[in-house]
Amino acid sequence: MPIDSPAIRWLDDHLLLLDQRHLPSRTEWLAIHDAAGAAGAIRDMAVRGAPAIGITAAYGLALEALGLGRRASLETLRPALETLAASRPTAVNLFWALERLQRLGADLEGEALGRRLAREAESIHQDDQAANLRLGELGAALLPHDARVYTHCNTGALATGGHGTALGIIRSAWRGGHLREVIAGETRPWLQGARLTTWELMQENIPVTLVADSAAGMLMAAGRVDAVVVGADRIAANGDTANKIGTYGLAVLARHHGLPFIVAAPDSTLDPAMTDGSGIVIEERAADEVRRVGGQPLAPEQCPVYNPAFDVTPAALITAIVTESGVVHSPDAASVAEHLSRLNRRS
Repeated sequence: MPIDSPAIRWLDDHLLLLDQRHLPSRTEWLAIHDAAGAAGAIRDMAVRGAPAIGITAAYGLALEALGLGRRASLETLRPALETLAASRPTAVNLFWALERLQRLGADLEGEALGRRLAREAESIHQDDQAANLRLGELGAALLPHDARVYTHCNTGALATGGHGTALGIIRSAWRGGHLREVIAGETRPWLQGARLTTWELMQENIPVTLVADSAAGMLMAAGRVDAVVVGADRIAANGDTANKIGTYGLAVLARHHGLPFIVAAPDSTLDPAMTDGSGIVIEERAADEVRRVGGQPLAPEQCPVYNPAFDVTPAALITAIVTESGVVHSPDAASVAEHLSRLNRRS
């Protein structure tokens, strides 16, 4: 049975992905039948957002195993694993999902392996939906009443298994009656805030105002922002956080103006093996993503471009990290270690 998700639909023998490159102008679905198709969708930004990337990678590996049938084994799946792992380097959820499937399939081969991986991919998808709902409740409780929240990139149902992380907090706050307005930064160069966040919020009649990224400081200085809520693609053991490029600047502005800066992500985004943010690999993308918009040139064709997809926000600038299992206030190495210790005790 299909899982109720607005952007990722599993149909037992193939995967459907809402192609986010075309939103909001039109709705198109991509049919994915193997690991190469899943990796291509991740790499080319048809699907994006760390949790959604992990879910898609899991389904892609399961499809590859199902396609191999009796020949399926972790060894014959090795090329598919390498293809999926290489699709985007920064989001730790991708590697977490692939490792989870490999552990569970270690003692299986053939058709049994394919069926087991498919069930586990569905579990990852369903678990993410539940985690987002819980995370949303915990994060909404941190916001002031009648809050005006600034957010960056897209962290909603399109970027996750459903409900969202930072946008999940916003949704929960709206449903709880203590959110006044969302201010969405456009999020250059892919404009996820302009194209996706506004689209999602307007579907639910949540008040949203779109602004140029460069307007954030002026809005904070004018007292028109009460909190900043963002997502994360990887959180290091000391609380340093990689997120969409532009997040670090927002954290600096929030600290200067005395505003809470809240990071929302599932526990799978925590990377205890990464000591601090300096070790996080930052994906660099094609120059034409900056030189052009919608195929139209904005800059001289040969103008050199530096296009990092992410930046790292130091833990010292983060007020709280919210996951489905709790809130890490004023994150640092000790508080993140305690959070991880609680998770290990539960498991």
